[in-house]
Amino acid sequence: MESKLVIYNTLTRQKERFEPLHAPNVGMYVCGPTVYGDPHLGHARPAITFDLLFRYLKHLGYKVRYVRNITDVGHLEHDADEGEDKIAKKARLEQLEPMEIAQYYTNRYHQYMDALNVLRPSIEPHATGHIIEQQQLVQQIIDNGFAYESNGSIYFDIEAYNKKFKYGILSGRSLENIKDESRELAGVGEKRNQADFALWKKAQPEHIMRWPSPWSDGFPGWHCECTAMGRKYLGEMFDIHGGGMDLVFPHHECEIAQAQASMGHPAVKYWMHNNMLTINGQKMGKSYNNFITLEQFFTGNHPLLEKAYSPMTIRFFVLSAHYRGTVDFSNEALQAAEKGYEKLMNAIADLERVAVSPQCDPETEKVVKSLRQKCYDAMNDDLATPLVLSNLFEACTTINKLVDHKATICADCLKELKEVMSLFAFDILGLKADNAGSNDAREEAFGKVVDMVLDLRAKAKAAKDWATSDRIRDELAAAGFEVKDTKDGVTWKLNK
Repeated sequence: MESKLVIYNTLTRQKERFEPLHAPNVGMYVCGPTVYGDPHLGHARPAITFDLLFRYLKHLGYKVRYVRNITDVGHLEHDADEGEDKIAKKARLEQLEPMEIAQYYTNRYHQYMDALNVLRPSIEPHATGHIIEQQQLVQQIIDNGFAYESNGSIYFDIEAYNKKFKYGILSGRSLENIKDESRELAGVGEKRNQADFALWKKAQPEHIMRWPSPWSDGFPGWHCECTAMGRKYLGEMFDIHGGGMDLVFPHHECEIAQAQASMGHPAVKYWMHNNMLTINGQKMGKSYNNFITLEQFFTGNHPLLEKAYSPMTIRFFVLSAHYRGTVDFSNEALQAAEKGYEKLMNAIADLERVAVSPQCDPETEKVVKSLRQKCYDAMNDDLATPLVLSNLFEACTTINKLVDHKATICADCLKELKEVMSLFAFDILGLKADNAGSNDAREEAFGKVVDMVLDLRAKAKAAKDWATSDRIRDELAAAGFEVKDTKDGVTWKLNK
């Protein structure tokens, strides 16, 4: 199948036509969360970005195997070399088993991703369930001469690797730059070179999470899990590896090196990265102590929040910027997203009240007949969601004219408009109506009650009972309803 989708490949630093290795099958791996705390907005952006890609690839007819890992071994404070495992630390402080901590926050992560309408991946492997595969990876790297043992720990030998391959191809860093940056750390310790990274760490007596290995009782380095699990579930070469831009170095750079060192060839064709969410220009994240959890967004319980924001407002906020662009948090931006989301949902619901005419007026016909292709063109251009939303908003303007009887539309065009709005807003962008929508039984009952009241008003007008007619209109207006008398009948809408 011929693909028109163009995506930005971080590895080559340019847009490339997406051509799967084994079409129509597509293998996609995305770095998932480390489960030691509640998910925050920084977790939502990659989840929504790659959910969008997952949805669109499936819509295009590809059979996608989407793998998103759960890191439940826990990160160490300094690139898996020093410090205390964050999951183990929390377990020690709360006097729980590490797996209790991991399971609790995995459940919380799923709860909030479901609220954001993020589809579950095809496979969600846990790092602790793949220790053997990670040990096999480490052994292959040792056998090929790119790793060494030191006091029971195994380190990747960057200098040996760089003689045959090139370390730094994803981030654009040279080995000398990496060495210079690494010298800022205190002492070389067990390593031949401070820039070398851990493949396996010997556990100290107080370390809770440990496994037996040929080298020591210990635990895998952070970078091993994704390389091992990606290869297990997607093969020695697969199409897409994704994650946040903060993972380009060192995590994804180390993954590339591990794959080359163990197999002799690259594992990934396209590397894709979403940009950061920031607060006052600084990355949002736990390590910066400036994050806002998704629960706090949904409840409004945070000093930086002026109000609560619904899950769909958050999803709309993320989609309103291109995934490779930086998005800075502000209440103003979220409130604009809330208004934009409500405008789109109201317009889609209003399509059920649009009257069919024998023919379209020229402007309506032009908007409707070009809408589908314009949205496809935007999606095919590296998932340009802001342009997709702009096209949908143009259609919203047309829908408002149709509701106000300022434009006309034929049955075929109305059917096409409904299909395209639903396809891109719901199926591809993954939005959904929050406790509303024309398909909701409560909304349908609500509409019937309003129509019944307006029918009583119409009967009062027919009987020339102007006082009753005006009272019904005024009381509806006081309740937030806008009622319009037109030459073709009465229209109404609820002003939110």
